[in-house]
Parts: sequence; C-alpha cells; structure tokens
Amino acid sequence: MKHNMKPVWLYLENGLFFEARSFGAEGTAVGEIVFNTSMTGYQEIITDPSYAGQFVTFTMPEIGNVGCNREDMESSGAWCKGIIVRQYQNEPSNFRSEEPLHELLRRYGIIGICETDTRFLTKVLREEGAMMMIASTETSDKTQLAKLLFDAPHISEINYIEAVSTKERYVHKTGAYDAVHYRYKEAPKPKAKVVAIDFGIKRNILNELSQAGMQVEVVPNSIDADELIDRYKSKEIDGVFLSNGPGDPLILVNEQRMIAKLMDAKVPMFGICLGHQLLSIASGFKTYKLKFGHHGGNHPVKNFSSGAVEITAQNHNYNVPEEIREIAEVTHINLFDNTIEGLRYKNVPVISVQHHPEASPGPHESRYIFSEFLKMVER
Repeated sequence: MKHNMKPVWLYLENGLFFEARSFGAEGTAVGEIVFNTSMTGYQEIITDPSYAGQFVTFTMPEIGNVGCNREDMESSGAWCKGIIVRQYQNEPSNFRSEEPLHELLRRYGIIGICETDTRFLTKVLREEGAMMMIASTETSDKTQLAKLLFDAPHISEINYIEAVSTKERYVHKTGAYDAVHYRYKEAPKPKAKVVAIDFGIKRNILNELSQAGMQVEVVPNSIDADELIDRYKSKEIDGVFLSNGPGDPLILVNEQRMIAKLMDAKVPMFGICLGHQLLSIASGFKTYKLKFGHHGGNHPVKNFSSGAVEITAQNHNYNVPEEIREIAEVTHINLFDNTIEGLRYKNVPVISVQHHPEASPGPHESRYIFSEFLKMVER
C-alpha cells in the first residue's frame, strides 16, 4: 500500500531553501541539522534522547526497509525534531517489523523528510558545520520560514534534559539482547549496585550495565548529590553512572555542581558522552563544539591500554579540551581527528568515554568498558 506523501519545505541557517516530500508528522519544527553515517539502526537513532532538538540526515540512501518494533526502542519515545533521508521505504520487509517507520514518526510528532539530496546536504554540513534549520508542511513562504527560524531559540540555549530525564526512580530489569533467540536476556545476579543518573539514557546502556553484573537504579537528573554520597558511604551503593543526553553541556549548571560534589567525595563514577563532558566541566575544563560533530557507527578509536583500534558508535557535537590531560590520563583517542575519546582521572576513581560502548546501533568492540567499571566499583 503506497504511503501518501505531502510537500515539506526546508530553510537552513545559511539561506539554503528547497522543497521535499514528507512521510511523518505534519507541522513546523526548528532544530539543528546533523548527519549520521550509520548503515543500520535508524529506529535506535530516532529514539535516542541525545538527538532531542536535532534533525538527523541519514547518509544511508534508503531508510525504512526493516520497519520498527517495540524491542528496538532506546527510550520511551522519539525525541529528534525530524529525519532527512534520500529514499523512504514505506513497505518494510522483516520478520521483526511491527509497523512502518512513518507510523512511529506520526505517533511521536516527528517530521519525516525524503526525496532530498542527502549527499549534498552532508557536504554542506561538512564544509559549513552543523547549523539550525526549519522544516514545515504548513508554509512554503521562504521569508516567513526564515523569520520563524531566526526568532526561535538556538539549540545551545535549550535545556532538553528536563524533558528527556525520567520523572520516577526505577530498577532496570533486563540484560543484553540475545540476537540468537531474539529476546533480552535476564539480568544476571548482581555483584555491585550502582545508581544511573538519567540525562537522556539509552536502554541498551542499562542493559549492558546489568549484563556486566550491576544492579542499576535509574534516577532523575535532579537527584541530590548529598543523598548519593550518604548512600555510597553507608555502602548501600557502590558507584554512580552518568548517562548520555542532548544539548550543550555548558548550560547544565546544576548537574555540574552535583558532579563536582560527587568527585570531591571520591564516589566511583563512569560517564558516557554527555556524562563524560560534564565530568570535564565539573573539574574546571570547559567543553568546546566540534564543527559538525561525530555521528555514526563506524568511527575508529585507539585504545592506548591495549594498542587496539576499536570501531565505535558515536553521537556528539561537543568535546573535552586537551588541557584535561593535567588531571586525567587519556585512554582513548579518535583517529579521524585526534580528539579525546576516553579518560581515567588521576586522583579520583572516575573513568569516562565520549563514544558509545553499548553501541545500539553499532559494533560491540568497546563493550568491555562496562566490565572495567564493575571492577572499579568492586575495588
């Protein structure tokens, strides 16, 4: 059954204006446009809270082939502003598919854009950097779109953590996905207990923490540092995990203060992506924005401990500065641009990585980092 597509108009911050076709929700949305080079896993990307406030341009030319299902959701919803694809396949063919992609997009109010030259858009972003854009199925007026875009707040000014973080505490129950039997494994008996602070956490991070041998209690971003310190000192918990999440870490002042207090108390911690960046800022080393960021499932990272080159999943626009070497050992580095990808702090029991070792989607060569965190909290 052919999906009915309507026109959609796009206006970018650099003045680029064009018409495409829409296959998701209708309406008008403003966000930052980035590109992702992953070959698979579009549903996991769309439901990753780290993409809140962004339009994701997929370099993979055809999207929608395998449909969507409940098991591949990385969170309770979809958070990006929209997705941009070369060609949309509205009739999926996969035994795990429960619905076509456009139905998921409509349910969560996400604009789907297709029949665009995504190769050209990617080149624009590589040359000029990530930028703001507006997409609308409601107006084709270039002047009006430009005004709406420039009147809207910039993504760096918006705290998306408040929207994506959990409102209630809960204990995660499942382990890693079993690709042979097509189900999530039962979480093994825990050897340690950790609290995961949710800044926009992905479900597969929780799965991997559980699979490595940790009982994981997920808490809101507003958790009080003193509570965590008391629970650690009383041996109720063994450590704290700082999750991934969306937006500019520099505006998250409350989270920075909380993490600084945890570091002063020498609570063992592990941070991924946004958590990695917040640890740096809390230590006095501000992050900076990359030109177009790292988004994809095929980024080479060198592990200095083993000498191995790991193929990693990445999703970030911000990076920690070189000056952080004053207080931390660099454990991993990105071989595309030599930016810092992993740290082990010198005077506190803290490790962090910029890439995504849970890799959903993506390779699993960095999964061992979850076991390293377990060993650290056990010590």
